[in-house]
Order: sequence, then structure tokens, then C-alpha cells
Amino acid sequence: MKNRKVLIVDDSNADLKYLEQIINGAHYTTLTATSGEEAISMAKSERPDMIFLDIIMQDMDGFSTCRQITRDPGLSNIPVVFVSSKNQRADHMWASKQGAKALISKPYNDDEILNQLTQYA
Repeated sequence: MKNRKVLIVDDSNADLKYLEQIINGAHYTTLTATSGEEAISMAKSERPDMIFLDIIMQDMDGFSTCRQITRDPGLSNIPVVFVSSKNQRADHMWASKQGAKALISKPYNDDEILNQLTQYA
């Protein structure tokens, strides 16, 4: 069985650790980044099977990060799922326009994360 890698991107250490715990518990290898720029660099070097991405971050927000990943021919096949406190209808529409597969709203439960893993990773 292939070792599946999931990149988690969030500028909150607590949120990173919680997602890491859920994803590691499902027997995936996790990679973490705390900024959009770091996420793009890591996606290029590590080629994860999936990315969980926060929207509200310093410097480069998740929407810009997602757009750069999904429009890069070398990265565009990596599914991106937002995990964010943003939960307005416009946020979901904008997430989709940036190329994201879904937007999971914080607070979330483990099953929401695991369902996305099963679907995309």
C-alpha cells in the first residue's frame, strides 16, 4: 500500500496539531506548513496526495495559495480542501472558484476530515 502524504496548512499551532492527530490516526503521513508560501514550496518538493488549507493566514491567504497551487500544471492534480472559520455562502463559492474541492467549517468533527481524506487522498 502506498504511503499517502497529506499537507496541512494553518498558522495556528493548535489547529495544525489537531488536524495532524486526526490524519495520522487514519494512517496517513502528515506534512505541515504555517504559511501560503511555505505550502506552495512544500507542495512542489513533497507532492502530497492532498492539502488541507486554512483561509485566514498572514501574508498570503488561503485563497491565493489555493489559486497558485491549482493553476500550476505540476500541482493542479493535488486536491485542496479548505478548513476555515469562514462559512458564508460567498466563502464556499469563492473557494470553489479558486479550485478547492470543499470547505469544511471550524469547528469541525473528525468525520468531516476523514470523509474528505477518503474521497480525495
